[in-house]
Amino acid sequence: MSDGVLELRAVRKTFPAPGGDITILDGVDLSIPTSSKVAIVGESGCGKSTLLNIIGGLETATSGSVRAGQFAVNELDEEGLSRYRSDFLGLVFQFHYLLKDFTALENVMLPAFMAGMKKKEAMERARTLLADVKLEHRAHHFPAQLSGGERQRAAVARALINNPALVLADEPTGNLDPANAAVVRDILFSVVSRYKNTLVIVTHDRDIAALADRCFKLEGARLVAQ
Repeated sequence: MSDGVLELRAVRKTFPAPGGDITILDGVDLSIPTSSKVAIVGESGCGKSTLLNIIGGLETATSGSVRAGQFAVNELDEEGLSRYRSDFLGLVFQFHYLLKDFTALENVMLPAFMAGMKKKEAMERARTLLADVKLEHRAHHFPAQLSGGERQRAAVARALINNPALVLADEPTGNLDPANAAVVRDILFSVVSRYKNTLVIVTHDRDIAALADRCFKLEGARLVAQ
């Protein structure tokens, strides 16, 4: 790779079906420069989330290659995938997946602590990130005490705790009302710009897509620049 953080070459994904294999992705090529923000749009069921999951190592491509930084993602074993997700990736999903028995602060700091950061340092970084997502006043509240928008903002902070080179976001505002979606959208783009993370976001939201440096549409199992 040159100055890019992510490069996909001829990525293909098929699923077996009674009438024959279904091709979701067919020869997808994508090269993303460092610190850029890329949106992927498309109709429901077209394979956007599958593509993001392949980049994140959550699914395996049928063929083709995925390279993120120094990681040849499609060649990693389970130990390598774990290191890739811990050291290189931040993940934001449509559902927040916060641990209900931990406070917002504890949820955010936990990935850093598990990756080997000292507890005090992890707590300090978590507090900084909660301030970045305008949630410092809710640091000691549990997920059940937070609104849907607040939970998703905590999830954004958690995704950034290990300072990932690459942040993958799959419909991060999909479960929110328009007002909260706008807040989460603006905060997500603000914090990844501040920390110079590369962002790849799958979305139906045209306002989100408009904020990206580049936008691609997935149609006919291929990516088309918009």
